[in-house]
Amino acid sequence: MGVTYVKEVMSPEELLTEYPLPEAHKKLKEQRDLEIKKVFTGESDKFLVIIGPCSADNEDSVCDYINRLAKVQEKVEDKIIIIPRIYTNKPRTTGEGYKGIVHQPDPEKAPDLLEGLIAMRKMHLRAIKETHLFAADEMLYPENWPYVSDILSYVAVGARSVENQQHRLTISGIDIPCGMKNPTSGTLSIMLNSCIAAQGQHTFMYRGWEVKTDGNPLTHTILRGAVNKHDQSLPNYHYEDLRRLLDMYQKLNLKNPACIVDANHANSNKCYYEQPRIVSEVMHSRNVSEDIRNLVKGVMVESYIEPGNQKVSEHTYGKSITDPCLGWAESEKLIYDIAEKL
Repeated sequence: MGVTYVKEVMSPEELLTEYPLPEAHKKLKEQRDLEIKKVFTGESDKFLVIIGPCSADNEDSVCDYINRLAKVQEKVEDKIIIIPRIYTNKPRTTGEGYKGIVHQPDPEKAPDLLEGLIAMRKMHLRAIKETHLFAADEMLYPENWPYVSDILSYVAVGARSVENQQHRLTISGIDIPCGMKNPTSGTLSIMLNSCIAAQGQHTFMYRGWEVKTDGNPLTHTILRGAVNKHDQSLPNYHYEDLRRLLDMYQKLNLKNPACIVDANHANSNKCYYEQPRIVSEVMHSRNVSEDIRNLVKGVMVESYIEPGNQKVSEHTYGKSITDPCLGWAESEKLIYDIAEKL
């Protein structure tokens, strides 16, 4: 048999019991979730900035970064809702490399899923305690959702997962906003079909149970650029791309049509320093078209304390060990620039 059962990890119920979210923080999350929901329903004209490291690799530097975000949030709270990225699972194109803190709480040691779940949970709880901000994460493994269902305020489904049936059906049972990225091919209909599926009601097998879901009306699209057959990046954040997506939305019976623009990945050709320019163009498109302003609810930015990225063995504090990120100084300026353009 090709699978070796190493050890049993704790159940979601056991993890949440051992590392609970305090009652006071549950109330804060309810308030924050309502604020974010109103952006997607059109009841609020605030703008979402989903920003943070490519991967949340170190509790101290991640919480340091989010504390910095919290101070900026206080200054722009009348216009912007900041959702920090605490990405604890990382998809790897070839299966090689650091897969996130859930796999490796210490990036230089062997995988330990049990300790990884604990490290993930403790990092989230510390960030919430220190900043009262509630994070976004990528749903890489649908069955892991119960481990974080009480602490996340936003979920993204990545370009390689968006066609997966289990991802779509699991999202249909979630009650916070979930962004469906366009696939690496860039096909917008695939992304929109995933929204249709996630907004619908379903019966399926989940964690050993037959379950029924109510549908998630807050499911929306994320434009992250595409890659053609020659492995060349094709951006899809321009005015014409947003207009095309809007036209496709208008032909569908989807609730709360909305889009987030991912300023990195194929939109920037992985040139992280291009993110401010890309965001600026998106803000311009919103300002010249009311329809696009109503469609584009926010941006997603990869950002950390130090710019760029490094090897796991280099140990520069606050620098990405996966994709390169915008540095703090540029990130802070970017948020203020967004506020000025709203």
